[in-house]
Amino acid sequence: MQKPSRSPADLRNMFGANLRVLSRAYPSISDLSRRLGINRTQLNRYLSGESFPRPDVLDRICSFFGVDARILLEPAETLIQSAQVLNSPFLSEFLGGAALRIPEDMFPSGFYRFSRRSFTDSTRFIVGLVYIFRSNDLTFVRGFEAKEAMRHQGLPSDTRAREFRGYVTRQEDGISLIISRHDAMTCSFNYLSRVPSFEHNFWVGYVTRTMPETVTAARVTRMVYEHLGRDPGTVLAAARTAGFHSADNLLPYHKRLLQIDAPFR
Repeated sequence: MQKPSRSPADLRNMFGANLRVLSRAYPSISDLSRRLGINRTQLNRYLSGESFPRPDVLDRICSFFGVDARILLEPAETLIQSAQVLNSPFLSEFLGGAALRIPEDMFPSGFYRFSRRSFTDSTRFIVGLVYIFRSNDLTFVRGFEAKEAMRHQGLPSDTRAREFRGYVTRQEDGISLIISRHDAMTCSFNYLSRVPSFEHNFWVGYVTRTMPETVTAARVTRMVYEHLGRDPGTVLAAARTAGFHSADNLLPYHKRLLQIDAPFR
């Protein structure tokens, strides 16, 4: 049976609704308009369903979000799910299933404090925050590198340069996180397994980073994650401690789990 044709207004409304969903991952419409190279006023008209982009602008928007022209016809949730590389027919039985529906009790949503030895200065340690959240049966991670750490590497310290994102998958005895900065400029693999603690809120493992081998910088080191939940006071207090630390300034249980005097194997 032939589907009923849709009016221009229907297409504009569907496109606007989908664009609003896809734009939630960005801090502001101004930020998104800069990344897309589209005037903010015009982008707001697309979002509200008042206007529709030219074919070349539509192609730019689809390429940016990793979707196709079904953005005009189907809800964004179905586009996002079908666009996942891990759920492609070639990888779904090997990687896709491990990334779907990770139970909250295995790796709860919320903020985590992490600590690890610095890759660039083995005498110091990095402490930071990440945010874990669920969307469309997938588990994602988002965070920002400490400004001090970026400056120490001679890298820009603006918000865009510091942001990283990734996804979480199940492992036989834990979880792993694949994390990248913008445009996959740098990537890391993180493996974590839960350890006994009073509140059952600690994970320990290791992190590796993608870079050529050198004689002066490490590419793998132990890492600790501590689940903080979503309490604003707790999270803000942890955020104030982000950056470089000496071994003596590490939280005691973090220091114990990092085994700072033991070689990594």
